[in-house]
Formats: sequence, C-alpha cells, structure tokens
Amino acid sequence: MAGLNQYEARLRSEELRSQLNYHNYRYYVLDTPEVSDAEYDELMDELRAIEREFPELITPDSPTQRVGAEPLQAFGVVEHRLPLLSLSNCFNDEELRAWHRRASDRVGHGEFPMTSEPKIDGLAVALVYEGGTFVQGATRGDGQRGENITANLRTVKSIPLALSGSPPSRFEVRGEVYMTKSGFEAMNAERADRGEPLFANPRNAAAGAVRQLDPKVTASRPLSIYVYQLGWCDGPRPESHYEVLAWLGDMGLRPNPAARRHDTLADAADRVSWWGHQREQLDYDIDGVVLKIDDTREWDRLGVVGREPRWATAFKFPAQQRTTKLRAIHVNVGRTGALNPFAELEPVVVGGATVRMATLHNEGDIHRKDIRIGDTVIVQRAGEVIPQVVAPVTSLRKGDEQVFVMPSECPSCGTPVLKDPAEAAVYCLNTACPAQQIRLLEHFASRGAMDIEGLGERMAYTLFREGLVRDIAEVYELTVAQLAALERMGPKSAENLVAGIEKSKERPLTNVLFALGIRHVGFETARLLADHFGSLEGVLAASIDVLQEVEGIGPVVAESIASWTSRSENQDVVRRLLAAGVRPQHSPPPPSTQLLAGLTIVVTGRLETMSRNEAEDRIRELGGKVGSAITRGTDLLVVGEEAGSKLPRAAQLGVRTADEATFARLLREGRAALGESPPTA
Repeated sequence: MAGLNQYEARLRSEELRSQLNYHNYRYYVLDTPEVSDAEYDELMDELRAIEREFPELITPDSPTQRVGAEPLQAFGVVEHRLPLLSLSNCFNDEELRAWHRRASDRVGHGEFPMTSEPKIDGLAVALVYEGGTFVQGATRGDGQRGENITANLRTVKSIPLALSGSPPSRFEVRGEVYMTKSGFEAMNAERADRGEPLFANPRNAAAGAVRQLDPKVTASRPLSIYVYQLGWCDGPRPESHYEVLAWLGDMGLRPNPAARRHDTLADAADRVSWWGHQREQLDYDIDGVVLKIDDTREWDRLGVVGREPRWATAFKFPAQQRTTKLRAIHVNVGRTGALNPFAELEPVVVGGATVRMATLHNEGDIHRKDIRIGDTVIVQRAGEVIPQVVAPVTSLRKGDEQVFVMPSECPSCGTPVLKDPAEAAVYCLNTACPAQQIRLLEHFASRGAMDIEGLGERMAYTLFREGLVRDIAEVYELTVAQLAALERMGPKSAENLVAGIEKSKERPLTNVLFALGIRHVGFETARLLADHFGSLEGVLAASIDVLQEVEGIGPVVAESIASWTSRSENQDVVRRLLAAGVRPQHSPPPPSTQLLAGLTIVVTGRLETMSRNEAEDRIRELGGKVGSAITRGTDLLVVGEEAGSKLPRAAQLGVRTADEATFARLLREGRAALGESPPTA
C-alpha cells in the first residue's frame, strides 16, 4: 500500500486481520453485524492491497486466504486421532427410555444431566487447531480415516481461521457442515437460470460442495457449520459437555444456540417432542435430536459398543408425511422411451420443502395403490430425492375421482406406445421422438458419461427447441456463434461450452458406451463391455451370442444391446460421432495390489463415504472382482443404506454381508478384515 514501509504495513495488516476476523464472527456466528457490507469490503480491500505489495506478510489465517488455493489433484487421507463414531438410534419414547435405563445402570444412579441438540442433516467434519490457528479439516470418512478437505473448509466463513481468547495448544472440534434451506433454494434458482443441473436437497449439495477439487467452487456455495463436540484436546477443558459448547463459543467457534441441558429424562423427552413440532420452522434440515450424557468423565467409563458410544443416542424423527390434493397425473418420456407418470399436487410443505410434484413410479403401481385423479393423497419425503405419493385417503372420496389410464400414444411425438410384457413400463418406440432425444442429450452430457459441463437439462431443451441439434451427434457441430446467440448465453459461456464439447472427445470407452443411452446398459455394464471388447467397433459388431459370452451380461441385456446396434439410425449416430473426432480408448488399469485377489464382491445400496462407482473402482484396484448380481460365486455383499433385493438374495444363498465400516477395513486390510488369511500362491 502506497506510503507504508514494511513495519507500518505489518502493523496495519495485523490490525485489519483482527478487525475482519471479529466482524466475520459477528456476522456469520452471532448474526449481529456491527458494520455495513460496504464498510467490511473497504477493510478487506485495504488488506488485499497491503498483501499484494508485501506478500511476505500474508498469513494462513488471513481472511483474504479463504479462497486462495488452486484446484487440488486429489484429497489426502487424514488418520483421525480418535475415531468419529456413529450414534445409536431411538425411534420412540420406549426406545429412548431403554437407552436411558442402560446408561443409568452403568452410571450407577437413576437420573443424570443430559444435553440435547438438533441433529443437523449435513456432513460431519473434524477441525484441528494449533496455537489458535485452523490447520486441518477432514471428513468423517469411515470413522478412522477421512479426506483432507482443509482448503475447502477454509472457505466456510463460519469456521474461524484464528481463535480468540486462550484456546488449548492443540485440539480437535467436530461439527456439521450444512446448507440453509434459503441458501439452497437461491443457489438452485441461479443454477436453473444458467441451465445447470439442480441439486436434490441441501444435504447432498453441502456434501458435494466440501468435496470439490477447486476451493473456489466450495467458496461459491452458501455453507455454514455448527460445532457439536470436542474431539480430543491437549490441555484442560470443562468436564460438562454443555459447558464445553459454551467454551468453544467463547473462542469464536459456532455451537448451536438451540442446545439445552436437562436434569431429567422427562425434561429431555419434552424437548425432543418440542423439536418434532418445530423443525419445519428452521432454515436448515434436521432429522432428529442428539442426546448426550453431560458429564464427559462418564464417557470413557461407559465406553463404546460396536461403533456406537453408550453415552449418546439420536432420537430419529419418523418419515414426514402430509396430505394434499392430487390435481392431475401427467406423463413424461425418458431417454429410453419409457413413459413415466408423475403427480401434480396442490402445493404442500413436507419436511421443510414445498412439494408440487411427486413420483408415481409406473401405471401398475398407481392401480395397485388405487390412486385416482382428484384424490386426497398422502405424500412422503423420507430421505428421497423426489417426494412420493404413498396412498390415497379413500375415506375422503366424493365419487368424482378419475381412474388413471396410460395414453395409447406418446405425448411427445404421437407414436403408438407399446407395453413391454416383461416389465411394468410402457414405451414409445420412435427413437427420433423429441422428448427422448432431449433426455438422451442430457444423459449423454452428464458427468458419468461425456462430462460436458454446462450442457444440462435446460440447455438440452433449448438446443432442440432452437433447432440446433436433432440428436447427440450434432452436438459436435455446434459453434460459438450459434451458442452465443441463445438467450442468457453470451460469448464467454458459449466458448466454455464448445471447449467442454471438444474435451469430451477424449472420454474413455466405458463412459462413451454409457453415454449412448442403450437400454439396460448402466455404467457397470458399460465397463464389462469395454473390458471384454476393448473398442466401440467391437461392441457394435457383436451378436447376441457373443454378447452373452461376456461375464455379467445376460440374455435380456444382450438382446437390448444387439437390438440397439442393429438399427440404422443408431449406426449413423455412432458413425458421425467417430467422424466428429470422438476417440474412445480403453486401457483398464492394472490392480495396484492383490489385497482382494480371489474375492468376488457385489455392492448394493447407498454408501456414505463414497459412490458405488468409487467403491467398485477400489475393489478392482486391489485385485478383486466386482459382481453385478448375487450368485453362488459371490464372496461378499457390501450393504449400504436403502439396500434392495440383493440383500434377501444373499441371505437365501448364504452369501456373507458387510456394512460400510467393515468394507472400509477390507480396503485397508484385505481378507484379514473378514477373519481370513490371504490365498496362497
């Protein structure tokens, strides 16, 4: 800054950092700002100017460094000094009393003080401070090891980079990163305006935001944090958990002000009941209330059973349901031609979100549940991405409700539809159907397929509406001039989209096969085809008999692939993709070790610490084999949340199962995690 020598600049930068950290605390933690946005910006601009002129004065805890780092190539691994445990669950008052009774038997007296805190539906993280400075942030991971997301967490403004008061020399605090409902809705509105895919819910949006490779992306998301517990501490600390929360707050951290201390179980139960009625009033999602024994000296004495501490539990609220009027049943057309019915509802608030549409699955499900147009229906959100119609309230029928009939013609192109006798679905067989092509283009550009950033649902619709594309191959003929002329596009966005389209030409064979949208060919099937044939031409030339020779490809999938490749219009699309420069290559990576050699593993359900594709990639990297179905040759079924039909099939065949924690140990220890020795050579 002009006119300052280095000594003066150092003093002024220290003063500015102190002021800005204080105002951050007032704004993001206490929600009571003392200066206007303009005054805050002036202070920040002055500090940036000093640091530009004297870069040696930049410190890690400077407010200017919240969005500094370049995109990371990969996240490092953090070994948690103390494991981040799961919580046992209670779903009713009787189960809560049973937990309290077990704890009181071990504590040695009937009543004991407890704290209650709303259970925020976000992403658990561990923050480490040294000398009052934030030095490390990690995800929960498998409880033992998490991802190092320090650079991303530095961008969350309610996480102080420097603490106030007299913090311990080194300690860890645990918290939940979340996104407010209002922030989520505003962010999704902006994404819709830009033609980008919308996030499903605040929890998923928050989890995805903190796991971005580019901290600048994280910084652009409306994230916040509530700290809920001290992990470990090198130094003295209060013995009451409730006092620990206040102690953390005095340092500038952000405990939830809704935390309460209760002397009796009855008082705590009343608070739980109160939250059950109040949670929709919050600007963040909660799915229950966490109760902890307040005296932390009891925690070590009570210990842990399995992966759950005896000194805490989570009272989980039931799935939220509301009733509303079913105004109409509409039908949209998917990328494979399937006609999908969905409900138009009178708007109703369910789980804190206004619901206007809900899934109805298929025609058979509608008739099985006897759902009729005009019914009062029960709508549920229970961790689902899309709300669902559970059932009609038949006692409220007036007699004028209408039975739903699937249209005999495609609502998009007018082609007669066909009901597949082997499935519940009805299909439009016209592959040139505009609705199919729009959905196919959206799928083609998605991350697991060609990964064309900026080509989402809205852009796909716009390109077809404006007549710029008629199928996926014509995407590669788009020009900057054509795109820049579109509404809300502009030259820079057009250049970025064309660059993304050009970059997609180098996508691997697995992704290209998945991108083509062949019915029954998901990502794993695409990988099996790529591994077996090694080229796009090889897949296209394969007969049904040859396709069935691929392990994991059954007759239904083989027939679907052969039917797709036999159509002249599909052959023409592939020819034009190759002519445009799409060069799908396949070179399967060799296993990094043989830790899982000889094991055939199937993954089902939703995993918390990684996607299913990531889990299957790790199995292959360690020499294991990934199965797509449960057979007598399956060695292990990894079971996540919302597991489907594979779980009872595994029980029927006597196949071993493993939860996510055991799977994490398996990836570290191999067969030893299952109590086995590695196979001999």
